[in-house]
Amino acid sequence: MCALYRHPLIRGFTTNPTLMRKAGITDYENFARGVLAAIPDRPISFEVFSDDFGEMEQQALKIASWGRNVYVKIPVTNTHGEPATPLIRSLSSKGVKLNVTALMTTQQVSDVAEAMVGCPSGCISVFAGRIADTGRDPVPLMREAVEILRSCSNLELIWASPRELLNVFQADSVGCHIITATNEILNKLSLVGKDLNEYSLETVKMFRDDAVKAGFELNLQKEAFA
Repeated sequence: MCALYRHPLIRGFTTNPTLMRKAGITDYENFARGVLAAIPDRPISFEVFSDDFGEMEQQALKIASWGRNVYVKIPVTNTHGEPATPLIRSLSSKGVKLNVTALMTTQQVSDVAEAMVGCPSGCISVFAGRIADTGRDPVPLMREAVEILRSCSNLELIWASPRELLNVFQADSVGCHIITATNEILNKLSLVGKDLNEYSLETVKMFRDDAVKAGFELNLQKEAFA
């Protein structure tokens, strides 16, 4: 995160319990406060992790107290599928900046946007990449989500869980405000507009180089068949 802080295209950061666990984080608050000390002037989203809405609210208020640039991530439902909209409405009325996450339908977008009317500033994260993983084109849904939020000046739409660089252009084409980006996707930005004949030749050279490095050989002597 600190390395990406210097990247001119990065305007904010988000994380979640799954990413933190993969990174080996064990002390949630200590990690978060360290990040906020290092990155004091960009929006950063930290997620609640309780499954009880009452405890979620307590966690959200505590997380929000860590800094003015903190957005609290609230899942669209708990693990029982119960909507988090009452909690979202309550936190919005208390002035908490929110990032509501894991949405995948336009109905969820509509319901959450209505609950965030009083939010001082908020994001709605639609997991377009996971929608695509089901074989559905996320572009029409994201375009509709943009229209749903058009009158909500306090809210921004996030194209979450992108799978490829093309998603950056798709998000831009529908008017999506924000797209999350992994290092893998950012590293592909240098390929934008690359000559395809040149790229084809580089690919052929890669296959050849790897075959040589692997020491692959075939016996090309003719074999006699009975």
